[in-house]
Amino acid sequence: MVGVLLARQGVEVLVLEKHADFLRDFRGDTIHPSTQELMYELGWLDDFQQIPHSKMEQVTVSMAGNLVTFADFRKLKVHCPYIAFMPQWDFLDFLVTKGKTFPSFRLLQSTEVRELLVEEGRVVGVRATAVDGPLEVRADLVIAADGRDSICRAQSGMETISNAPFIDVLWFRVSRKDNDKVAFFQSGKGVLVVINRGNYWQVAYVIPSRAFAEVRAAGLAEFHTRVAALAPALGDRMHEIDSWDQVHQLTVRVDRLKTWHRPGLLCIGDAAHAMSPAGGVGINLAVQDAVATANILGPKLRVNTLNDSDLSRVQARRELPTRITQKFQVAVLRDLYPKDLHDDTARHTPPIFTAFRLLPPLRHAMGRFIGLGIRQEHISN
Repeated sequence: MVGVLLARQGVEVLVLEKHADFLRDFRGDTIHPSTQELMYELGWLDDFQQIPHSKMEQVTVSMAGNLVTFADFRKLKVHCPYIAFMPQWDFLDFLVTKGKTFPSFRLLQSTEVRELLVEEGRVVGVRATAVDGPLEVRADLVIAADGRDSICRAQSGMETISNAPFIDVLWFRVSRKDNDKVAFFQSGKGVLVVINRGNYWQVAYVIPSRAFAEVRAAGLAEFHTRVAALAPALGDRMHEIDSWDQVHQLTVRVDRLKTWHRPGLLCIGDAAHAMSPAGGVGINLAVQDAVATANILGPKLRVNTLNDSDLSRVQARRELPTRITQKFQVAVLRDLYPKDLHDDTARHTPPIFTAFRLLPPLRHAMGRFIGLGIRQEHISN
């Protein structure tokens, strides 16, 4: 996203992507109202809406068999007041297609960054491995958007502030029938989040942190039983999971860099602040980081007047939304998730859910928090 927006301003951009394509499973597929509004501001919304997707106007969860509306997006003052569920690879392909319309945008795939190039304390580029062998890229600025396991962040020497993780997520998928009725979020012994992906369900089974070894030790049959207890409609298909190789563990981390930059390097998205999957807001924050980065740095990069102090302006704009969102994920939603494998989450509903039942306007406030974020970004250049 940041590469496309910078190229749109005439900045020479090279995006390095280690994979040959974007076709990878078990990634966030939520396109929030704020991101769709950016598509409108760029004049791309009509093209974007041609990509197959489903819509969620409200987030409704099942707590002890009772449906509670957690967030309502319908009153947002945007062109698309809903979350769109769209395979992330389709959205990335869409951005690349748009990026290639700008002469200064280049994408190298099958190219994995291995090392930062540092001279006299300044990052001046990266070393990577490409299809044809080693590659050295020199740049006025390296923007690290390589995720929670960022190589650039690891090599930067920058300090990380961590919150204690409390959940892990087991991702898998089972086939879907047209007459299936499965709640998006289901509490009980564990938590289940189920996403409609057309001909299959993408399922996230939430467990306590570091409990996967215990789940595996109990065997696949017990795993099938646990999932079926949360979503009985899927019980007749759990046999499709016949190997642990079909279950992918996401170890949840909630952390952020104390400082997101050093001379020649800026970290954004998960590379700067790893988020919990709660609310699906990680992608939203990452896109907003990209917009702020392009708005603040693009004019300076275009005329070669970028100073190291300009990097701090990006963090100054985006740090407060990050900190508030992480605090919400860790503190307010903590009781939503299991404390151990025997814990029935339906018995300790977070107090905020009682408020949602009694005060419907809070649902719209939560819709704004999730759908637009603490500080909505707009295209300014």
